[in-house]
Amino acid sequence: MRYIPEDGFPYYFELAEQDSLSTLFETASTFTFLRTIDKKKAAHRYDPNKWSIKQVIGHITDHERIKMFRAFQLSRNENIQLWGYDQDFLTKNSRFDELKIELLVTDFYNVRKSSLSFIETLSEAQLKKTGSARQYEITLIDFLKSIVGHERHHIGIIKERYI
Repeated sequence: MRYIPEDGFPYYFELAEQDSLSTLFETASTFTFLRTIDKKKAAHRYDPNKWSIKQVIGHITDHERIKMFRAFQLSRNENIQLWGYDQDFLTKNSRFDELKIELLVTDFYNVRKSSLSFIETLSEAQLKKTGSARQYEITLIDFLKSIVGHERHHIGIIKERYI
């Protein structure tokens, strides 16, 4: 496993950089995989101090919601900081462990469909807009790719450490 900087960049981008946006956001393999996880396994934590699989799925969904809103702001020329939020705080204050895994996967799927719908509205000029992500200057297209890179990172952890 590679060392992952605290902010995840450029590691997340590297996990997705070779694929087109439509390929990245339309790929169904994540959802196919998540739908194979039964409810007992979904509550599993590979360490008492780590999130359950349900919490990981909820976190991936939260991440995409937050990042897509920031992508929207950048696409409209709003000068914003693209990176950073307290993932532990958001997960701690969620209901992910109370919810059925099927609902969490459906919610993630619906967020993804919304993301794809938004991406399809973007022009080439918008995709080339740049914003600040900590110490990095990043284009909107790379920022969007990093969202799926983040997902790939967490799905890899689920496969390696939970299943």
